Amino acid sequence: MSEQKTATTADEEPESALETARAQLERAAAQIDVDAGVVERLKHPTKVFRGSVPLERDDGTVEIFTGYRAQHDDVRGPYKGGLRYHPDVTEDECIGLAMWMTWKCAVMDLPFGGAKGGIVVDPKALSESERERLTRRFAEEMRDFVGPTVDIPAPDMGTDAQTMAWFMDAYSMQEGETVPGVVTGKPPVIGGSYGRSEAPGRSVALITRETVDHYDLPLESTTVAVQGFGSVGAKAARLLDEWGATVVAVSDVSGGIYDADGLETHEIESHDERPEAVSATEGVSRITNEALLELDVDVLIPAAVGNVLTSANADAVRADIIVEGANGPTTAEADRIFAERGVPVVPDIIANAGGVTVSYFEWLQDINRRQWSLDRVREELESEMLSAWRDVRAEFTRRDVTWREAAYIVALSRVAEAKSTRGLWP
Repeated sequence: MSEQKTATTADEEPESALETARAQLERAAAQIDVDAGVVERLKHPTKVFRGSVPLERDDGTVEIFTGYRAQHDDVRGPYKGGLRYHPDVTEDECIGLAMWMTWKCAVMDLPFGGAKGGIVVDPKALSESERERLTRRFAEEMRDFVGPTVDIPAPDMGTDAQTMAWFMDAYSMQEGETVPGVVTGKPPVIGGSYGRSEAPGRSVALITRETVDHYDLPLESTTVAVQGFGSVGAKAARLLDEWGATVVAVSDVSGGIYDADGLETHEIESHDERPEAVSATEGVSRITNEALLELDVDVLIPAAVGNVLTSANADAVRADIIVEGANGPTTAEADRIFAERGVPVVPDIIANAGGVTVSYFEWLQDINRRQWSLDRVREELESEMLSAWRDVRAEFTRRDVTWREAAYIVALSRVAEAKSTRGLWP
């Protein structure tokens, strides 16, 4: 998944994922008849694991890292969410992201609740063998808190399919049997699903296509700018390019490139393929990440980091439509400004939900011990994304709300109904 970090200016204090998630929850709750007690419960995680993770470094020294796992809500099914390795991982960040996972699973109507976890570490500062030992030790520390019917981690920032393979193997060794369903995002050779790594970017492209159609804009004449040419942004940009849209700008951490006539997205190396390669592309104009956000385009896709659209730049954004590819790229204040300006913002909890949706497919494949083809995964993903889109669009068209509020209404209604049905015991 995309990074949730602070990327604000001095004009606005960085907004944590938890603060944003709670503000979004309150706005959605004000739109529907939902029990106040349910809303209050949903502002807080069910459990938060915090533990020390010792690692023997390659030189023989021992270093202690801190690991977290926030489990927000499981009323609709097992906890589900990514596991990230990053120096800025915090408890509040994990809680906020876990809340978003609850809404994401609910808006997609998946039988999961939300979780998120991570280790406070720079994975680039570790050797591969150190990353393996750290992952296996964390799996052991987490063994009582995870499982295929309890909590199912997945790759996130700083982790990948190999990380999930190590985690699964360590868990399975202690259980005395192979348990592929304890994680998703694994390599297909050990129970992973084809199409999992491309799924978040594919869902962003699908939702962008449907949003453009909703506003009667022909995709063939639609201009698109994508901030973040990584695993999500590159896939979304390339698919939209294939489908006829004109992608005029992309960027990575090194900066961006721009061509009013359209970029050849398949000829540009993504950040995953070669870090910081975008700005090395020849024959196009250079542009900063900040300037990319203010381009006069039909669709802006912030797919890099969180908190890039703030009160400091919201008035300068000239895109007609914003589709969120990253987690939490828009602060609450920027959201308010866009609503006042009439700029539609399609939220992350539906736009990039392809990742958790294909993780659900992987979980089903592991249970049944039967792997799906890539074509089937893509067909099933498109069907699920379009179904969720129709549900959100129905709320958007019948209420005087934003797209974010519509998505939260769908999600909160489902979670609240499940809580009401199950009750509070004792």
